[in-house]
Parts: sequence; structure tokens; C-alpha cells
Amino acid sequence: MEGLDASGKGTQSALLQKYFEAQGQPSMLIRLPNYEDDSSALVKMYLAGQFGDKPDDVNAYAASCFYAVDRYASFKKYWQTSYDAGTLLIADRYTTSNACHQMTKLAPQDWDAYLDWLFDFEYRKLEIPAPTAVIFLDMPVEVSQRLLKKRYQNDDAKKDVHERDVQYLYACRDAALYAAKKLGWSVISCAKDGEPRPVEEIHREIVSVVTEVLA
Repeated sequence: MEGLDASGKGTQSALLQKYFEAQGQPSMLIRLPNYEDDSSALVKMYLAGQFGDKPDDVNAYAASCFYAVDRYASFKKYWQTSYDAGTLLIADRYTTSNACHQMTKLAPQDWDAYLDWLFDFEYRKLEIPAPTAVIFLDMPVEVSQRLLKKRYQNDDAKKDVHERDVQYLYACRDAALYAAKKLGWSVISCAKDGEPRPVEEIHREIVSVVTEVLA
């Protein structure tokens, strides 16, 4: 489950797991980065602005490695056994997040080469599993910014280096939609007429997509 900040990834991932539980389908929800584990230390330093107060202060490849290491550690420590046993995994963010957030730091003519590098690095060299399907929750930036203001009670100081840079977020949405088209992700619109769509309505659309994939 992919999407920019305040797109509803966490909510929809949890709802999807509950759906599978009701169907009697063994499933496991993983949330990445794993901020509770030491493996996310570099990610937290990056987002806190310790390497620079703008996203571009850390290049796409370096930042991608921070997140990749956390995913590798999470896989080895917490969910490889379930994956090997055939449990259905629902990931709230994954390798594909780098395509959304890091690729924008590069010139568009370099995007395809970055995607090739990213998936080769994580799925082949680090040997973490590639996803069967990716759903991108497309929340317009202007809507997500209103939701973030509410989340942080209008305190912009609580935002991380990504959330604070609105132009960067617009570029991330463009990069994500490019990746979605190139890689065959399912894109679900999460807003209508400038307002968020109902959570249950989006959930039903997600279930429809996932049911088709699993069939």
C-alpha cells in the first residue's frame, strides 16, 4: 500500500487485514519503516533533518539505502518466517516508497535507470521479496496538507523534512504516478471535489483490486 503522507495508507492497510481475517485468510500487516527498531536509525536521522533540512540534501541513492537497510532488517527479524509459510503480507509502505519519494531528486531522464537500480538492489541483491501487487492511494497534495495540519494541530514544527516541503510533495506525486503507469500499479483516487473520499468507499475499491489480483 503506497501513497504520500496523509493518504490513508495505515487506515486502509488495517482495514484490509481485517477483511482477510473475516475471510479466514491468514495475513500479517507490516508497517515500514519500522520506527520501533534500531534498523530505522538512519531513516529517523534523515527525516529529522540531521543530514540537511531539505530532502535534496541527501541524494536519492543514499536515502534509498537508509530505507532499504530497515526493510532488510525487518524482513530477517520479523516476517520472513511468515512469508516463507505462505502468509499473505500487507505492507504499509515498501520498496516502492523510494520510487515515490527519492526518484524525484533525479532528472526525469534518469528515472528509469533509478528504478532499475532500486529493484535490483532490494529484490535481487538484498533478496527481500518483491510485492505481488502495489496499490497507490492518490491523495492530492493540497488535500493531504489540510489533513496534516489537522494531525499536527497546525504545528508545522512537527512535520518531517518531506512533509514541510510542499513543492517536493507535488514532485513526489508526479514521480509516483509515473512509476505507477510504468510498473502497472493500481491507482485509487482518494479525494473528490477537493475533499477526502469516504474511508469505507476506498476500502471497497481496494478489496475489489486485491480480490482480482489473488484470483
